[in-house]
Amino acid sequence: MKNAFVDTNVLVYAADESVEANRKRAIARELLRTPDLQISVQVLNEFVASARNPGKLGLSRESENDWLKGWLAMPIATLTPGLFIESIRIHREYQLSHWDSLIVATALSLNCPALYTEDMQHGQIIEGMEVINPFHEE
Repeated sequence: MKNAFVDTNVLVYAADESVEANRKRAIARELLRTPDLQISVQVLNEFVASARNPGKLGLSRESENDWLKGWLAMPIATLTPGLFIESIRIHREYQLSHWDSLIVATALSLNCPALYTEDMQHGQIIEGMEVINPFHEE
């Protein structure tokens, strides 16, 4: 899908080498080959927090850097005061967490028709943008 936004969990699953993540890792890596995907500084920060957490990914510095090199080549949206204010509105209207509201506000500001995440309701439409859980099983 052209110009779609990717949430942190897709990046985390792509880097997760645990046996438990086999299915989601394959899906995430395939999805990340799609052209025109976008991420944000928030997504990168959340990935780094997971990468450095021994209870989550616990990546080596070298592995973390390797993953980041690829993602730093993607279009990266910055967090602005306007997006922060918009996230407050989205939080109130859709009862999303603060962090998910920031993701939605950013994706909407980029006119993304889709948001890939497992953190929200699969198939939900938010102001014309579809939430797609790429790991959803029918």
